[in-house]
Amino acid sequence: MMKSPSAAAMAVSAAPGSVRRLALALALLALQGPGGASRAAPADPPYPSTGTLRTLQLTTLDCGRDNLAPACDKARASADGLLDHPRLPGRCKDILWTIRQSATVAPANSLERREPIDAAAREVVVACRQLNRPAAKPEGKPV
Repeated sequence: MMKSPSAAAMAVSAAPGSVRRLALALALLALQGPGGASRAAPADPPYPSTGTLRTLQLTTLDCGRDNLAPACDKARASADGLLDHPRLPGRCKDILWTIRQSATVAPANSLERREPIDAAAREVVVACRQLNRPAAKPEGKPV
C-alpha cells in the first residue's frame, strides 16, 4: 500500500506507459469495490402483460359504474403498483395517475365523477401496451 495519494500519483506518473496503464486499470478496479467488474446492472422488471392491463381496465370500469369500495380500491392499488415501473411511457403513467386519483367512492355516482374514470379505463390498454419496434429494413432494396 502507498503511504499517501500524492506518492501514488507520483509513482504512476513516473512509470513507463504500459505500467502506467496497468496501474490506472488497477486503481479503477479498486474504486469499484468488491466484485466491481463482475456485478451486472440490475435488470428491468418485465413489462406488464396485456392481461394485467385489461384486468386494470375492467376493474376501473367497474369502479366507475358501480361506485363501490372493493372495485375502486382494487383499481387504485393496481394503478399505483404500475406507476413506478421504469419502462412504461409518460402517457401511460399520466393515465395511471388519473385512475389512482379519480377512482374513489363518491356519495352520488354522477356523470362528472364517472366520465374521467371511464375515459382513463378506455385508454389504459392502448397507452400502456408494449410496442414492438419494427425490424430495421435492409438498405439498398426499395420497398
